[in-house]
Amino acid sequence: MSRIGNNPIAIPEGVSIDVKDNVVTVKGKLGELTQEYSGVSIKVEDGQAWVTRPSDSKEHKAKHGLYRSLVLNMVEGVSKGWSKELELVGVGYRASHQGQKLDLALGFSHNIVFELAPEVKVETVSEKGKNPIVKLTSHDKQLVGQIAAKIRSFRKPEPYKGKGIKFVGEQLRRKAGKSA
Repeated sequence: MSRIGNNPIAIPEGVSIDVKDNVVTVKGKLGELTQEYSGVSIKVEDGQAWVTRPSDSKEHKAKHGLYRSLVLNMVEGVSKGWSKELELVGVGYRASHQGQKLDLALGFSHNIVFELAPEVKVETVSEKGKNPIVKLTSHDKQLVGQIAAKIRSFRKPEPYKGKGIKFVGEQLRRKAGKSA
């Protein structure tokens, strides 16, 4: 039994959910998101959305919780939005942005210029004595996570000194250095 899938999705004020031909569309003040689905049915009534499955087969149980979570993320995204923060840890690591281009100086011979999707808003914070922070915000949770993971992959945190790009609040596993 899916405990997640059985819970209703509360639809906040200003958000509308439209279900047609195995495609669910969620519209809100921050934008519009669509998602195809299969193996479940979605009903909208009385300010709540319900995801139900036709049988108790393994495939239907798996999709029940999945699509309920995806629709909930879409509803929260178009009403509040999603954000991720990345911290650049290392001497000389810098970040700046111009429009949708993120310019990262990560200790390589050339800066990395990363073109962001138009749905994602980027903000860079550089304070003296603190590590630079890159803030990504959008209404699409999957897109924000994917772009944050791509930026992190340019210079993953290494386990000895902790240098690299990490998520704010991420706990790194540190190793002891050489013992001579």
